[in-house]
Amino acid sequence: MAGKGTPATVLLARQKIAHTVHTYVHQDGQAYGPEAAEALGVDPGRVFKTLVAEVDGAVTVGILPVTGTLDLKALAAVVGGKRARMAEIGLAERATGYVAGGISPLGLRKRLPMVLDASAQDLPTVFCSGGRRGLEIELAPADLVRLTGARIAPIGCAS
Repeated sequence: MAGKGTPATVLLARQKIAHTVHTYVHQDGQAYGPEAAEALGVDPGRVFKTLVAEVDGAVTVGILPVTGTLDLKALAAVVGGKRARMAEIGLAERATGYVAGGISPLGLRKRLPMVLDASAQDLPTVFCSGGRRGLEIELAPADLVRLTGARIAPIGCAS
């Protein structure tokens, strides 16, 4: 990926983590996660979205399947907070260093509290954004946890 690396792919290479990079052409107006699953021919339950929230004013990241909705109360409880709300796009982009639709849980500008939905534990690999729209990374959930310091908890509810 010479010249096309992202902080996420650079981190994976530097840490020598087994992973596969998948690309697809993003179509404007499409929801990123479901589009990635369809374009890559993958079960949407294996494609995880990275959502940025504010828990008691602190930026916090939830990682969950694109088939679900972030349970803000559950996210807050896991990190010891009381109230959570979705972060505004500008705040999410500034905090992560990525553009909305391409926010990866890997290679963030600074370390943020993260929670990975417990459903990931049942999967051999998960897909997450590689740091750019149309770029997905497939890796073992345990490696995602190790690299991000994420806690594992049920934070998603069915859409």
